[in-house]
Amino acid sequence: MLKRHALAIATLFSAPFMPYAGNVLAEESKAEIRSTINDQQNVTVTIYNNNLALVKDQRKIKLLTGVSTLAIRDVSAQMRAETAFLRSLTSPGSLTTLEQYFDYDLLTPEKLLEKYVGKTVSIVKTHPTTGEEKIEQATVLSVNNGVVLKIGNHIETGIPGRIVYNDIPANLRDRPTLVTQINNKVASEQTVELSYLTGGVAWKADYVAELSPKEDSVDLSGWITLTNTSGTSYNNAKLQLVAGDVNRVQENYPRAMSLRKNQELMVADASAPMAEESLLEYHLYSLDRPTTIAENQTKQVALLSANGVPARKELVLRGADYYYQSQQGDLGTKIKVGVFVEFDNKEVSKLGMPLPKGIMRVYKKDALGNAQFVGEDNIDHTPNNEVVRLKLGESFDVTADKKQTNFKVLPRPSKGNSAFESAYEITLKNAKKEKVIVTVQEPINGDWIILSENRAHKKVNSALAVWKVEIPAEGSATLIYRASVKY
Repeated sequence: MLKRHALAIATLFSAPFMPYAGNVLAEESKAEIRSTINDQQNVTVTIYNNNLALVKDQRKIKLLTGVSTLAIRDVSAQMRAETAFLRSLTSPGSLTTLEQYFDYDLLTPEKLLEKYVGKTVSIVKTHPTTGEEKIEQATVLSVNNGVVLKIGNHIETGIPGRIVYNDIPANLRDRPTLVTQINNKVASEQTVELSYLTGGVAWKADYVAELSPKEDSVDLSGWITLTNTSGTSYNNAKLQLVAGDVNRVQENYPRAMSLRKNQELMVADASAPMAEESLLEYHLYSLDRPTTIAENQTKQVALLSANGVPARKELVLRGADYYYQSQQGDLGTKIKVGVFVEFDNKEVSKLGMPLPKGIMRVYKKDALGNAQFVGEDNIDHTPNNEVVRLKLGESFDVTADKKQTNFKVLPRPSKGNSAFESAYEITLKNAKKEKVIVTVQEPINGDWIILSENRAHKKVNSALAVWKVEIPAEGSATLIYRASVKY
């Protein structure tokens, strides 16, 4: 029955949405000026991080003088109505907004039935044998967890037949609508602009980097992935993106409408990377051509492209600070060595464009020339002249065995302090057919000093000692050192 009910409603709206005689909706439409998406001249969408967008919707509308009601349809269903601002572009100062409200209670069979609680509807019952239809009047008593109807002198639950409604309530619309009461001084066709903030429109950056055969450069491409679940489309929109952490006051906003889970995937033309400029303490990216962001669509547009960006691969074995103040013995065997790739975001490196945060996926071609996925990592917002560093995974062929060979507690240098001396042996193994260099990083807290070592270290900062250890092909190398630490 519900399916037939929905079909009846769909049939009612199969023609273009316009008033018709004898309908209360027709009376309502006479009292208001309606603007649809067909009136739209231009639309600009500026999308921020964290699911926020600024929409500037320009429409050409014929307005009357004096006070009238203007219903602007096809706006975002997740509009923050308190941010809506309407102005005339062709007659500045002629338009004043007196009141406004946002109708996002959209027309569905369920919503229509809810609006008729306490009202009378017609129930059409069909005889199962003869097909004869019988019409009865019923009062809708409740629609909570099912339908309760009063038909004559008895109560029925469920829907015993098709429901026929006399009209559609004025506060139930088929599209999200901002209704404004305006006072207009100039009777003419005007271009007005409605600007507002909305949720449901988001973007994120995705990057693809391909390592060269020698692993000393990358070919980099950046994509912007747009997702629109706001409840409306933005046709031929001027697209701008703001990268940065914009402060927002956290409030609870009602969810305007339920959105479909299925989204259309569309990849746009990648021939036009985006232009970039500074905006306060953020960065603004602008697409140099209009693009359509359809309702319930995920879409990609090109951000940047750079070939032959110099890169550096690094194998890193990182320790911990806890074993410098206690006796440990063996610290691990076949310890995995991390694989990192980094490059400079500089013009001299064929980049130099501030990079929005996102995921960078790295590929490398195999012996047959097929690109294979070798790892991914998140990057934060990266300004010009900064380093992009990616952890791709753990090395299969390079491992380490690590042990503490000596430990002793030293006499306390002063009351409340403690001092320790410990020695370590790290054996690095390389199963590759070429030599590799492993960076050994040892975090050491307190006041520390390396007493002895078989390879020179570098004190990178007050809490980190670093060794560069070269390991021959299919061979091994050992790092031995002794440290004294005061806490």
